Amino acid sequence: MIPFLARFGLSVALLGWILSRIDLTKTWQALKGADPWLMAAAFLIFISTNIIIFFRWKVFVKALDLRCDTFNGARWFLIGLFCNLFLPTSVGGDVVKGMGLAKATGQNPKVFASIVLDRLAGFSGIVVTACVSFAFGRAVVQDSSVLASIALMTAVSMLLAVTLFSRRIFYWVAAAFAFWPRLKKGLMELHDDIVLMRGKQVQGLETVGLSVLAQLVLAFEFYVTAKAMHQQIPLVYFVIFSPLVCVATSLPSIGGLGVREVGWVYLLSKVGVHQGVAVGLSLLNFFFMVLVGIFGGFFYVATLSGRRLQHHQASPGVGRGGA
Repeated sequence: MIPFLARFGLSVALLGWILSRIDLTKTWQALKGADPWLMAAAFLIFISTNIIIFFRWKVFVKALDLRCDTFNGARWFLIGLFCNLFLPTSVGGDVVKGMGLAKATGQNPKVFASIVLDRLAGFSGIVVTACVSFAFGRAVVQDSSVLASIALMTAVSMLLAVTLFSRRIFYWVAAAFAFWPRLKKGLMELHDDIVLMRGKQVQGLETVGLSVLAQLVLAFEFYVTAKAMHQQIPLVYFVIFSPLVCVATSLPSIGGLGVREVGWVYLLSKVGVHQGVAVGLSLLNFFFMVLVGIFGGFFYVATLSGRRLQHHQASPGVGRGGA
């Protein structure tokens, strides 16, 4: 409970701090005058990024021979998006999705291996997109902090990949959990399933390619949202900045709220975008997240109610037969 309150407090503090430093009338004017048709288009583009991410995960499901049908996978994927709205960090929903799928399939290590690999592919795609876009756009974004952030992301990505696929290093890391034998055993089983991806370079490259595509589509969604707010911001800025903000939202917070807004204000202010407009742009993106997340919540309730109804209808029949 205390960690949750701390992360909730961080989100509120960051959001309150950034809102206190900007001209909110600029934010309101930009939001009030937004083009509804372009906003609808931006929302559909946002949805498409989630579809791409889902099919990226499905590549790992097939490669690991995980017995999970598309409907059940989509169900827990949407539930995960719903849980991301209030769980700490943007990966909180992955935990819920993993627990649900593990219970449904009985293949716990493979389920979590697919999720870990999917996150690694996503992070790799972020790094590739950031590096390539900065290489082509460095003439318009001449800022050492952006370059340092991309370099750090690249180093972390390489470290994670080496740790996950090196048996010796992974065993050394897992040894730190010797005091918790059950967890250590689970980590070992997780690693055994992760290394099943060795020799499957095509699938690995496919997932990284889908990650890059998702990043480009997300950047385009921000670009269209800015257009809806009547802002003429070149697309290259969003292609460079969006991956950095995505990584920042993994920091302890509630759904990335507060962290995301501070990130966009900091980055877009470097290219002359008014802080109030940057906050409005970020909040609209969060609104899209909420809409998709709420749909995931309704889908969860609907499918859960359906399963309870089936169970309720089956039980009386068994009882009557026994009588």
